[in-house]
Amino acid sequence: MSDTQNEPMQDGNHATNAERLSGIIGQVRADLSLGNGGDARVLLEQRLHDAGIELSPAEFDLTLSSITDPA
Repeated sequence: MSDTQNEPMQDGNHATNAERLSGIIGQVRADLSLGNGGDARVLLEQRLHDAGIELSPAEFDLTLSSITDPA
């Protein structure tokens, strides 16, 4: 057995979509707080696209408001 990984990991990420979405929300909030990125809508759209997560327009708006108007 080798101590190095020589092939890609298969099925290495077992996060649910809710967990992935929560992580994306945190990433976008961090980007905005650091001044990296500008527009929350654009950042969220890009992160969701990159992660392959599709939200309905209502879900997107709710998620966006949780980023821009945290409770």
